[in-house]
Amino acid sequence: MAPYGILQSLLRESDLTATLASVANVLTRGGIFGVDLVPDLPVWKEYRNQVRFRGARRGGTSRIALVESVRQDRERGLTIFDQLYIERRGRARTTRAFSLVFRTLSIPQMTRRLERAGFRITAVMGDYAGKPWDPRADVWLILAERSG
Repeated sequence: MAPYGILQSLLRESDLTATLASVANVLTRGGIFGVDLVPDLPVWKEYRNQVRFRGARRGGTSRIALVESVRQDRERGLTIFDQLYIERRGRARTTRAFSLVFRTLSIPQMTRRLERAGFRITAVMGDYAGKPWDPRADVWLILAERSG
C-alpha cells in the first residue's frame, strides 16, 4: 500500500517509475497494490501563515504551534506546504521550518503509470468504504493487480 499521497512525494518521474517497477517486482502475480492519492492538488487554495495547530506539550511546560502556508508551482506541477513548528518555553522560542512537496498526479495519469509498470487496474474509489471515484472526492484510491 502507498498511503496518503506517498507516491506524489516522488518529485522526479524516474523515481516514480523505479518505485512502481520495484513494487511490481516484489508482488506475486495477482498481488494487489493500493494507491492513495491526495486529491486535486492544483485546487488547494494558496494561503499564508495559517495556524493549523496550537496547544501545550505533555506536562504543560511548553506551548507549541504549527503554522502553514500553501503555494503552487503550476509550471512544474507541484504543491508546496511550508510548515513552521514553533515551541515556546517561558521566554525561549525555538522555530523549525520544513516543506512538504507533492506532485500533481491525476487518476488517469497514475493509472497509466501503473499499467506501464505491469499492473491491471481493478478499482478506482472515492472513499475508504468503496464508493465510486469522483473528481471532487476527498480521497482518491486505486487498487491495481500485478499482472503477468
